Amino acid sequence: MKKNTKTLSAENSYDHFDVIVIGAGHAGCEAALAASRLGCRTLLLSLNLDMVAFMACNPSLGGPGKGHLVREIDALGGEMPRVADKNLLQVRLLNTGKGPAVQALRAQIDKWGYQRTMRLALENEPGLTIREDMAEEIRVNKDSISGVIGRSGAIYPAKTVIICSGVYLASELFLGHIHYTAAPGSITPSFNLSRSLQDLGITLDRFKTGTPPRVYRRSVDFSALIPVYGDPEAPGFSITCKGAPAEQIPCWMTHTNPATHKIIRQNFSQAPIYSGLIKGAGPRYCPSIEDKIVRFADRDRHPIFIEPEGADIDELYLQGISTGLPPDIQQSFLSTIEGLENVEIMRPAYAIEYDYAPPTQLKNSLETKNVEGLFFAGQINGTTGYEEAAAQGLIAGINAAQYLKKEEPLILKRSEAYIGVMIDDLVTRGAREPYRIFTSRGEYRLLLRQDNADLRLTEKSRLLGLVDEERYQLHLAKKLFIESELERLGKIRHNPGSDIEEFLIENKSSSPKQPLSALELIRRPEISYTAYLRWENRSVPDLPRGTVDELENQIKYAGYIAKQGIMVEKTARLHDKPIPENFDYRKAKNISREARQKLEMIRPSTIGQASRMEGVTPADLSVLILYLERPEILEGPVKNGSKTINNEENGIE
Repeated sequence: MKKNTKTLSAENSYDHFDVIVIGAGHAGCEAALAASRLGCRTLLLSLNLDMVAFMACNPSLGGPGKGHLVREIDALGGEMPRVADKNLLQVRLLNTGKGPAVQALRAQIDKWGYQRTMRLALENEPGLTIREDMAEEIRVNKDSISGVIGRSGAIYPAKTVIICSGVYLASELFLGHIHYTAAPGSITPSFNLSRSLQDLGITLDRFKTGTPPRVYRRSVDFSALIPVYGDPEAPGFSITCKGAPAEQIPCWMTHTNPATHKIIRQNFSQAPIYSGLIKGAGPRYCPSIEDKIVRFADRDRHPIFIEPEGADIDELYLQGISTGLPPDIQQSFLSTIEGLENVEIMRPAYAIEYDYAPPTQLKNSLETKNVEGLFFAGQINGTTGYEEAAAQGLIAGINAAQYLKKEEPLILKRSEAYIGVMIDDLVTRGAREPYRIFTSRGEYRLLLRQDNADLRLTEKSRLLGLVDEERYQLHLAKKLFIESELERLGKIRHNPGSDIEEFLIENKSSSPKQPLSALELIRRPEISYTAYLRWENRSVPDLPRGTVDELENQIKYAGYIAKQGIMVEKTARLHDKPIPENFDYRKAKNISREARQKLEMIRPSTIGQASRMEGVTPADLSVLILYLERPEILEGPVKNGSKTINNEENGIE
């Protein structure tokens, strides 16, 4: 690593900050607020203060996995959920016909209202300064951070730095064969910061993403579209939310067709992803329309969701049809789509390529391995999406504060949170394409439901001092109600032939052949907790939205939840076994060469993390565990009984 050991000059220098956050997107906002609320004097640098918390892509939050993250951000004291709830245009609970593990909120957000609300939260936070400047250089003194130099010439001394640069590092926009240096919002991107990171020994690579066109509402024929309405009974993202807005704005759906696909195919040569102009990998789970047509050649149509960008503006977002084709081709193929025949484009779609830092260069705390006190969060780590960015920013902000206090970082396990799953995936496996969280990435999905995020995480954040009193009291009310109801229902017994018979007949449920508790009755699929409560002539007290759902899930899925809990305990005994930070893999000759090289590079902190690395086999793990238990054998061959284990016998080079 090339070290810059110059000290910061007093000339043009500002007062010393504890934490500097570079970038005021969704990661940066959460990082700055968390660090400040934990007592750190914090500076948030933004390229343009009018772009704070800007939703550069779709005006929505949530969905499976992503909605879970937002709920976890709320449980940990983050700001995104509360800001979202104040700016809801529409909200729905998805996958209600499936199990609770995959149910998740998805909401349309007034993007301009979201920006204003988040900026006010930043401006009103004591101890937090926001400033418009471009960070151009990270200064390091010996092994740790000493400050940041801005394009303005300003010098900002600091003890820690969190980089939340989004897609603004050396970014380039593409519209067909035309491409130019720019970032979302037509802002000039940062090139010098990329060079500064490389000088510090950070490896950078390139990723690609894109956006769809935005169009005039007045040019859309809504009579030809399928409306998609919100759910008035859906809860909000935050435990503090009183519920969905009474009036929700609909979205609409239409589809591409063979005529649309024909125009796009005829112009593949003008698509930068196929012409060779773009080299970086794009997001597999949010492909461009060109990529969809190639990958799903057997399909003659793809859905398009038409979403409002705000409550009182004329701009609509066309989700599902991002493209890097030239604007005239965009206009041509949009005109073939039902309801969009006379559409007028307000903002053409574009593709964007940008620098990111492969996240295997990070510790689980999101601190870089190369530079002490330097943290990365958001799209610089190879992720995509506001929710992923905000979750990382929150953890980076917390851990920057923990670093300054010389206390242990907050590292969430895979069994505790989807935030833990995401960060472990990133630092262990890296990102070969822009990473997106899904419920399928977690091993313990039934434990990590969106409705129990506060029960899982609030106490952790309370110990740190990040959850405010209002959230904590709501959490306690929910927790105590669920505990007391489970105890009460478990004590109630219903005998065959008792007055419960009429209730069971009414709900098409069979009579008990032996005494059953109320819990056992409600565990039946056809019996709901609310129906049983009505039969008791009882009502639910005023509690946070979703409390009853969480109680019912705990009742109905108690057996499965218990099994997953046992599985977590069994695997934890081995997977949580720590690996010393200074473990010398070069001496571990009985581990395969490939595994040694990868272990040396990633330096996993536990056996569990090592087990999830590509190229590390079960045989490698067995030997590694033996080395950890008997470190003296690092100097010689490993013996198993009377047999000596060596590289040749295991087919290891």
